[in-house]
Amino acid sequence: MQLYDILKKKIEGNEWIVGSLIPPEEDLCKMFDVSRSTVRTAVLELVGQGYLKRQQGKGTFVSKNIGSDGLSMFTTFNELLFEEGTKYTTRVLARTVMMPIDDMDVKLDITKDKHVIYIKRLHSIDHEPVLFQESFIPYHICPMLLEEEIDDHPLFELFEKNYGIKITRAKTYMDITYLNPDEAGLIGAMEGTVAILMNQYFYSNETLIMYTRSIKRTDRFPLLMEFERKGI
Repeated sequence: MQLYDILKKKIEGNEWIVGSLIPPEEDLCKMFDVSRSTVRTAVLELVGQGYLKRQQGKGTFVSKNIGSDGLSMFTTFNELLFEEGTKYTTRVLARTVMMPIDDMDVKLDITKDKHVIYIKRLHSIDHEPVLFQESFIPYHICPMLLEEEIDDHPLFELFEKNYGIKITRAKTYMDITYLNPDEAGLIGAMEGTVAILMNQYFYSNETLIMYTRSIKRTDRFPLLMEFERKGI
């Protein structure tokens, strides 16, 4: 994902101009000290979004600088992507400090020896569980978050009001998942039920502030994302 961001900025910033041939995979591996599979994944994502175009036997070319006329988020940031005005209650299920596990150090762009704040919350509408969310925040960013009242306060709000950290950019990856027994029990569904899985990355400028993993029932309250075209 970091390499994807770097390559995308080269295109949007006209460092790689439309029609130009980008360096081959082997050169990109050496340039950014990453594996070929990492390069290939980032390039294919940019191809899928229209930034790059691959030509058999010739290489990969910049096809369009989408940054100037693409779509950008219109609504204010919303951790849960519920429609504005939706009233929900939040219950904190867990809050602790932990060491990075699995690939959490990569997700948060920290070293393995850095501590992480872990928060698990359940969100309900009309007393009906709808979504549960696990949030991971590098401890050094806001250590006092462990002492904050977070039951009914969006973490965004606390970041900005109490720590002067403004979220300026967010990425949301959506997928379908099947609930395991613990997940099903939390949101009152049958094991194996289809649910929406959201992996979200929140930034303050170029600093990654928080990663969240959310699972939402598909039968209640649709997710909302609203966009507008720049320059209109």
